[in-house]
Amino acid sequence: MKRTKTVKVEPSSGNVYADLGVKDAYAMLVKAELAAAIGRIIAERGLKQESAAQLVGLTQPKLSNLLRGDFHGLSERRLIDCLTRLGRDVEIVVKATPRSRTQGRISVVVT
Repeated sequence: MKRTKTVKVEPSSGNVYADLGVKDAYAMLVKAELAAAIGRIIAERGLKQESAAQLVGLTQPKLSNLLRGDFHGLSERRLIDCLTRLGRDVEIVVKATPRSRTQGRISVVVT
């Protein structure tokens, strides 16, 4: 009889950066979601990285890094600007938090 290893599985909090103990985990998640939206739009439009980079106002290497998940050095504002340059409206909604939380949070909803 072959023995199998037991693997410990922990449920996710919904934020992989928080689960890994990354500093500024919620800011990183927001950037990741914005970067993913940028990548989807570029793919949907069939843009090459060089033309997409010119369109969003980044260098091709910086866009390449962004699309690979390396968005250090890019602010949320810069990523939002990329989305508007790609022809997307970005709406920021401020609302009350539920009573179950004392602190607000930022989330990205792409429609």
